[in-house]
Amino acid sequence: MPTETHSSPSSRPLSDDERREIETEPGDLAGDDVPSRSTTAATDDELSRLEAGLDRLQTAETGSESRTRRRLGAVLPPVILLVLLIAAWQLYVVIARPRPDKAPGPLDVLGAFGDAWASGRLQESVATSLERGLIGFVIAIAIGTPIGLLLAEGKLLRRAAGPLISGLMVLPSVAWVPAAIIWFGLSDATAYFVILMGAVPSIINGLLSGIDQVPPQLRRVGTVLGASRWQSATSIVLPAALPGYLGGIKQGWAFSWRSLMAAEIITTGGTLGFGLGTMLDQARQLADLPGVLATILLILAIGILIELALFAPLERAVLRRRGLLLGGA
Repeated sequence: MPTETHSSPSSRPLSDDERREIETEPGDLAGDDVPSRSTTAATDDELSRLEAGLDRLQTAETGSESRTRRRLGAVLPPVILLVLLIAAWQLYVVIARPRPDKAPGPLDVLGAFGDAWASGRLQESVATSLERGLIGFVIAIAIGTPIGLLLAEGKLLRRAAGPLISGLMVLPSVAWVPAAIIWFGLSDATAYFVILMGAVPSIINGLLSGIDQVPPQLRRVGTVLGASRWQSATSIVLPAALPGYLGGIKQGWAFSWRSLMAAEIITTGGTLGFGLGTMLDQARQLADLPGVLATILLILAIGILIELALFAPLERAVLRRRGLLLGGA
């Protein structure tokens, strides 16, 4: 007996109209309440851009606040320490009441500054010493840099001259003053010679130290690219050794300034003019202790200002460019 087959509605073939209705997008079936994929993607992109903009704004504000905070943190501690030292100095003078010619107070030293300014000696001495120091320092860089590159490229020459350069750094530059007076007399050449003998060895050693830290791969890259030995030294090695070189220059300035003060204190008269060392020696001869302390503080202040205004920003810029310092530091 033949079995009777019953066709269920789910098993019958679909008509063309039904098939088109099923293939319609879900957004059309659900109505306007369900957004399409393209609309959702566009909304997500807009939200992402908005969040990124807010993040950049917050980062910029935070970076500005961090830079301000760091600057205040760098300036306030030394200023506070200086104020405390002056207060302790004045407190000692008020309590102990020492002899003014043996332990003058801050007001006495400030009065010595005023007297030197009124007479014009302060301006003249600062201008003379700064001119000598800066000119001698620039000459020292011009001499020490090629010598350092030459010693770095010539291994045998470096082994021969290296101990001599280190020994010249240890030798106090004031020891050259008597010989310089005999050779050049009481002239500016004496001061410049003493500056060079104090600064050049420091610049050479700083450059050699920086070159020793240059990766050998950089030299090989220059050789592969066809750089000559001079081009490799000036265009590859010297820029790569810049942090160490900058440290040597910074130390060279310190030696230049100290050497100049020593030369000016010892050598007076002739055509040497009137520098800070000369003013310091004159105050010593007159037993003017406030004048002596005022000149010492002025020499110290000039050295600190040049360090803060010239070398510290330059050093931060070099370190930041090499990724060794945060952008706002």
